Amino acid sequence: MVTHGMRTDAHTSHPGGGGDWRDHATRYALLPLRIFLGVTFIYAGLDKLTDSAFMKDAGAGSVGDMMRTVRDSSALPSLVDLALKNPAGFGYAIALGELAVGIGALLGLLTRLAALGGALISLSLWLTVSWASDPYYYGNDLAYLMAWTPLVLAGAPLLSLDAALRSRRRQRMGGGYQ
Repeated sequence: MVTHGMRTDAHTSHPGGGGDWRDHATRYALLPLRIFLGVTFIYAGLDKLTDSAFMKDAGAGSVGDMMRTVRDSSALPSLVDLALKNPAGFGYAIALGELAVGIGALLGLLTRLAALGGALISLSLWLTVSWASDPYYYGNDLAYLMAWTPLVLAGAPLLSLDAALRSRRRQRMGGGYQ
């Protein structure tokens, strides 16, 4: 009898971190996501900070006009109203938040906190700016929110400053498990 869709070969890890390609792929699975989100959020933050039109209260391409445009179609108009009290300040907060989140994700520094920040930025943008996207999957903020979720849960266990700091702490404390 042939069983489809089920692996029947033996698969074992070697002591000392060896293993086959599946072990390596599993360990490094979040790295491409971390790199993509980090670079994307750094770029988004820098793009906003260097766009003289974006940081204005009004005018073509300004954060103020964008917020006024989406206010009535957003899920949380009160959140948009809050942003409209100081559109330029809101623009700087989003841009600096994206920059901090992107750097944290890319370097793997305070990764879970950075990912939570990225998820909250994405959630707020989904509930305001891209809420009216029809169908919903045309708005990218929901996809970013979902992309941040694995990093909130798992952090950056490899190739990160978090991992290096954890390793250093273990060495100072006399070893521990790896």
